Amino acid sequence: MTKKWITLGLTLACTSLLLAGCQSPAKQESSQKETTTEKTTKKEPKKVVDLNALELPQLNQEVADNEALVEMETTEGNIKIKLFPEIAPKAVENFLTHAKKDYYKDVLFHRVINDFMIQTGDPEGTGMGGESIWKKPFKDEGSQQLFNIRGALSMANAGPNTNGSQFFIVQNKKDMSEGLLTDEYPEKIIQQYKQGGAPYLDYVFEGSDSVHTVFGQVIEGMDVVDKIAEAETDSQDKPKKDIKIEKITVLKDMNK
Repeated sequence: MTKKWITLGLTLACTSLLLAGCQSPAKQESSQKETTTEKTTKKEPKKVVDLNALELPQLNQEVADNEALVEMETTEGNIKIKLFPEIAPKAVENFLTHAKKDYYKDVLFHRVINDFMIQTGDPEGTGMGGESIWKKPFKDEGSQQLFNIRGALSMANAGPNTNGSQFFIVQNKKDMSEGLLTDEYPEKIIQQYKQGGAPYLDYVFEGSDSVHTVFGQVIEGMDVVDKIAEAETDSQDKPKKDIKIEKITVLKDMNK
């Protein structure tokens, strides 16, 4: 099947920058940082009967009975995020367990790129630290129901199946709908990408080498996400003024 290549309108030339904190306790070289990659290899699309019949929970601002809810308090303001435990169970369990144990308390936003994303979750604040609640990396949870639209909460990693503690929130506001095909994306998601996002990070293609598990969606506080994204940064995309998570409070737990 012929596909139109998605052109990336970003100036960043990173290929493995978003994922630097998800590996095992052993330190990585800077070239192995957990990052959010900005391109995906062209693959055959996953086959489903009807993409437009799938439930798309990110598009609903309400918190359903089968969803969780957290409030992230940062030095720049508060952000409310709903989570999807039935679709991305490992990522949600990992995030909630860390949050309850104050693992993310006073953790820096160590990588910030305006019109892309804000990244945190590394207790070392370097992009090279952090680990999962299982003390080892866990597998990606790709889904055709969740996408890296603006406001998506996604796992950062250092390659396939290397998830640990780091995560990012997609912040890009630019229209990214051009080139998205209806045999790969639900029509409502294509429309949502007109409001921004990072579709090149999606789990659309079988065997994609740049999978970032989407496991939540911001429902309040995108103005805070934008404020963080606009911070002045150094050559490593780290804010020159410390921006931190003060704490994450679980407002509604999984299936409770």
